[in-house]
Amino acid sequence: MDTDRPQGKTNTATGQNEPYSGQALEAGTAAAEESAKTNTDNIFLTVVIPAYNEQVRLSETLHRVLSWLEEQSFTSEVLVVDDGSEDATASVVQKIINERELAEKNGTTALCRLRLIINDHRGKGYAVRTGMLEGRGRYILFSDADLSTPISEASKLLAWFDQGYQVAIGSREGKDAHRYNEPGYRHFMGRVFNLLVRMVTFSPFQDTQCGFKAFTREAARDIFKGVQLYGENSHKVTGAMVTGFDVEVLFLASKRGYRVREVPVQWYHVEGSKVSPLKDSVRNALDVLKVRVNDLRGLYRKKS
Repeated sequence: MDTDRPQGKTNTATGQNEPYSGQALEAGTAAAEESAKTNTDNIFLTVVIPAYNEQVRLSETLHRVLSWLEEQSFTSEVLVVDDGSEDATASVVQKIINERELAEKNGTTALCRLRLIINDHRGKGYAVRTGMLEGRGRYILFSDADLSTPISEASKLLAWFDQGYQVAIGSREGKDAHRYNEPGYRHFMGRVFNLLVRMVTFSPFQDTQCGFKAFTREAARDIFKGVQLYGENSHKVTGAMVTGFDVEVLFLASKRGYRVREVPVQWYHVEGSKVSPLKDSVRNALDVLKVRVNDLRGLYRKKS
């Protein structure tokens, strides 16, 4: 399904010289802005991976993502946003960055860049926002760190940009979509939540929560600068935090007239989920209500 209408400090360093494509993180400075301008047009796709305490599986995830991207004909980058992990997530990424830089010095050409941003722990929504605003690609896609939607499914989303869409979202519902090994209670929770989203925000989408969404760079900048729930004023949090930020993102996309295409994808349930059925259901429901209240308060009006 598609809606077819006309058309903080985000990243934070954890110390001095935090890794940012192998260099000191300079976001917000004139030098960083100039660097972004000179590098943007050469990158076709940015893949943003938010990560919180993902030291166990992140190395394999990055291997699969980088391998697939380097088989493609377009230029790309992977941007990992560490959401204030308490484990060695950042070290895992930095190790891979160092290995790839060493390989380059020895004559290997890197077809895909890998970058790392380290945030304070403010939740997945804030981490995704960081990556979407920092990504340099013509198109920017975010994917869950567990790759529950295989990275190869990105081709299905990217194809719709040639048809004039500005947003393409993976969907686990509809014809040609398939969920593998999903527990029954998770599917039931998802359908109840989607009903709530439709009733409160009048969303036309069958699945707002699949962690696999792509945007044109212009749409990403506009939409993620406008989010209110987990935007630039987000507070630090404790523990894993699953939220309804996707609902707000899609509400904003539709409200601002972007063409949004819902694309059926293959999705695999992966063990080690950070979802807490009761706590996260309550938080997500409150987020949906907050989106409606924020709209009534005029908080989603585009600033001139």
